[in-house]
Amino acid sequence: MHEQPHEPEGAIAGTGMGGAMDLGASEAATLERPPPGGPDGGTPDGPDGGAPDGAAPAGRSRSLWSDAWRDLRRNPVFLLSALVICFLVLISLWPSAIAPGSPLACDLAKAQDGPAPGAPFGYDGQGCDVYTRTVHGARTSVTVGLCATLGVALLGSVLGALAGYFGGVWDAVLSRATDIFFAIPVVLGGLVLLSVVSSDTIWPVVGFMVLLGWPQISRIARGSVITVKQNDYVQAARALGASDTRILLRHIAPNAVAPVIVVATIALGTYIALEATLSYLGVGLKPPSVSWGIDISAASPYIRNAPHALLWPSGALAVTVLAFIMLGDAVRDALDPKLR
Repeated sequence: MHEQPHEPEGAIAGTGMGGAMDLGASEAATLERPPPGGPDGGTPDGPDGGAPDGAAPAGRSRSLWSDAWRDLRRNPVFLLSALVICFLVLISLWPSAIAPGSPLACDLAKAQDGPAPGAPFGYDGQGCDVYTRTVHGARTSVTVGLCATLGVALLGSVLGALAGYFGGVWDAVLSRATDIFFAIPVVLGGLVLLSVVSSDTIWPVVGFMVLLGWPQISRIARGSVITVKQNDYVQAARALGASDTRILLRHIAPNAVAPVIVVATIALGTYIALEATLSYLGVGLKPPSVSWGIDISAASPYIRNAPHALLWPSGALAVTVLAFIMLGDAVRDALDPKLR
């Protein structure tokens, strides 16, 4: 019987091309070892046996929104601005929690007085507590900013999405309309339109901001929809017979809304500053409404004798606008795939 010779400490592996190559024992064992992550060649496990750092757990797909939320949680700018905004929202909902006095209670005997017990910010030219009015003024500014932003985002997104999706005459008409509104100076338009309104509520100011603010959002939405509707999944949905409404709501809107959110977040701070500007000029909110713009306007003549009356509402306005702009910048960086 022919005895098979002893195999040396090497192995012979086929090259797949009719030849062979010598492999050491360790290399041969490596070839027989299953691929990392299991026999299906999946992603190798991380140090803790789960998904590696930065990867989605098994069975869960990663999306733009999940990646953006993970990035935002690690962004100190987002955390700081979100903390300031949460505080502003809380004092807007419950201002009496930290300022129990009435913002309309004034004592002329204390006019232009400095800080005192119970009035850490001092008194303004009418003897009103600056601290109380500053805290209560946050409600007006935040409410105006939120309402104006929601109105602008809804109106601009709907008009821009329809123009970008259908095109044709509708797109041409909307483009010319946005050009007309862009040509109107915002402050001058507010002086003209709001000077004939006698209401002391916030709604005329909100309506004016929506009227002049929607063109910017509509152009952003239009461009985003035009880009998204060229994708293959939209063409496939159209080929399968999906209606225009379903395509817009289920396939285009979720993938085109990110730029609108970024612009609207930044614009919110701008609308708060615009409300203060119009109130300062006397055509926005009017007394007895409590607004930072009204307080800044009332304190301007006494800036030499009582600078504290101007400092605190101005500082609150600046911090609020800066917080929303920082939040918008952080959201933009998180939602922009090019920055990853």
